[in-house]
Amino acid sequence: MNLHTFKIGGVHPAENKIAAGKPIETLPLPTEVVLPVAQHIGAPAKPIVQKGDHVKRGDRVAEAGGFVSAHIHTPISGTVVKIDVARTPQGMPVEAIYIKSDEADRQADAEAIANLKPVRKDSEIAALEPKDIIGLIKDAGIVGLGGATFPTHVKLSPPPGSKADVVIINAAECEPCLSCDDMLMREHAPEIVKGVQLLMRAAGVSRGIIAIENNKPEAIEAMTKASANAAGIEVMTMKVKYPQGGEKQLIEATIGKEVPSGALPIATGAIVQNVATAYAVYRAVYLGEPILDRVLTIHDGNEGRNLRVALGTILSTLAQGKEYEKIILGGPMMGRTASTLETPMIKGTSGILLDSRYAHRRPTEPCIKCAACVNVCPMGLEPFLISTLSRLKQWDDAEQEKIANCIECGSCSYICPASRPLLDHIRVGKGKVMAAMRARAAAAKS
Repeated sequence: MNLHTFKIGGVHPAENKIAAGKPIETLPLPTEVVLPVAQHIGAPAKPIVQKGDHVKRGDRVAEAGGFVSAHIHTPISGTVVKIDVARTPQGMPVEAIYIKSDEADRQADAEAIANLKPVRKDSEIAALEPKDIIGLIKDAGIVGLGGATFPTHVKLSPPPGSKADVVIINAAECEPCLSCDDMLMREHAPEIVKGVQLLMRAAGVSRGIIAIENNKPEAIEAMTKASANAAGIEVMTMKVKYPQGGEKQLIEATIGKEVPSGALPIATGAIVQNVATAYAVYRAVYLGEPILDRVLTIHDGNEGRNLRVALGTILSTLAQGKEYEKIILGGPMMGRTASTLETPMIKGTSGILLDSRYAHRRPTEPCIKCAACVNVCPMGLEPFLISTLSRLKQWDDAEQEKIANCIECGSCSYICPASRPLLDHIRVGKGKVMAAMRARAAAAKS
């Protein structure tokens, strides 16, 4: 079997996918939700409800705050009790809408879920124009569900002069510990394929690639079977290598093109969407349902579960009262440490990692100049150098060394025998450099 992969760098961390094969459990709707208005890249959404308003499941409660933004919808019926500050997992304040349900609301939601059925006939869906599909995606508040949360309607609306040739579905799920995409493909392959077809039509392309790492044979089989009669769709088997699911790495691995430095992926003719995003597109267009929940993996070292959880659910309710030394939201490579689980579930929450083996770092030692970090960097950077420049606050030099090209995959920190916190420093420097780049661009326009 020909396994596709990117050429430069990459690592092979232990997979630890103990939730693989565990069926998706749908958790009961919470009685209260907290819906932050910033659940995506771009401008925060703007609340369109007020304290005391009664809302129904699926109602829009916050409007997109700009083109690069996304609507927010409530997963429960209930009363808006307040619009106030909530805390992100890192403790930062963010505006949020608090909604509480009563018994009548919960009964109405149970009936709505039980009676959910297609709102459009196949003939109506076939008649949709690309702009209609993009509009429905925008109305549903769909964003990239792989973690980046970039608004999907924006990706499907490339800048003038750009044209898509292929839609690539990121189903690699290369991050250790996570299995939510794997199980979504096993259980909902036909729906995902319909979502892929809609994304292809929206992008105006006749080719679609569903890229899956070869450690997911059941998902590969399910998606291959479901797409057998879907014109233009190919299931491509990928080599198990991290970060196979990185957007630029996936483009190189699947179509053999490199995204130029500083350019958008569309420069290669590719639009990349996560497999869970494709499923959300199916639900939006066929069932008329906006993003109200998502599937995530919770992993505590001894047990793994794949859960469908309503947005706005407080994450501590998922930990089942267990003690934990450290919280990572996402996977161990690209996930972010959280200070608390007393924070709401948002669109980008793909996993909760409570495994004690990831709770401690080894003592940092002096760099031994082995160049291991250079060898594994999938972007061809010199992590030890840009990390040092960042630590010394030499922002101009860091920019010259292409720190903005870092995809923050963590391969350098993972491989370092001296346990140096390379990515920690690089993240700080990248933030500073990109802020300066944006300021210069804004000044040039004025």
